[in-house]
Amino acid sequence: MAAENPSVSGVSGRYATALFELARDEKSVDAVKADLDKFDALLNESADLKRLVRSPVFSSEAQLKALAAVLDSAGISGISAKFLKVLTANRRLFAVSDVIRAFRALVAKFKGEATADVTVAETLSDRNLDALKTALKSVTGKDVALNVKIDPSIIGGLVVKLGSRMVDSSLRTKLNSIKHAMKEAG
Repeated sequence: MAAENPSVSGVSGRYATALFELARDEKSVDAVKADLDKFDALLNESADLKRLVRSPVFSSEAQLKALAAVLDSAGISGISAKFLKVLTANRRLFAVSDVIRAFRALVAKFKGEATADVTVAETLSDRNLDALKTALKSVTGKDVALNVKIDPSIIGGLVVKLGSRMVDSSLRTKLNSIKHAMKEAG
């Protein structure tokens, strides 16, 4: 399965594929995905957790002890917790973000969904998110999950990346193209 999807390759792809197959066999794909999403959110919110995950200075035992405390407090257990501990024991915890991304891609493929990375200048309302999902579904013919990232530097508009396609309707890009056109004309 990993060979069919170029976004699921390398060490992270092998770990994600193994976890996905185990979760699928145990009929707990959604539960594992929810746990990994929760861990990913914790990782994005905590600089200390990021440091623990990425730094080679910490021993495997220290990482394992700290990770166990984090998982217990977050309520992450079962297959997900065991998997994260295996990553730690194998000194691969630094790759956890890539593993989670690859796992999400496998789940989306399994469910017939597509995932779009959307960059916006400010938080979108639920109505706008639903309209965007509907528009993307009409283009792809699939349900589309959105990974929304807020980047005020795009000023306005949005940038949507869906598979190999990208639509950049940000105000920053439009202003840059006007600036470039004015330089050529002048």
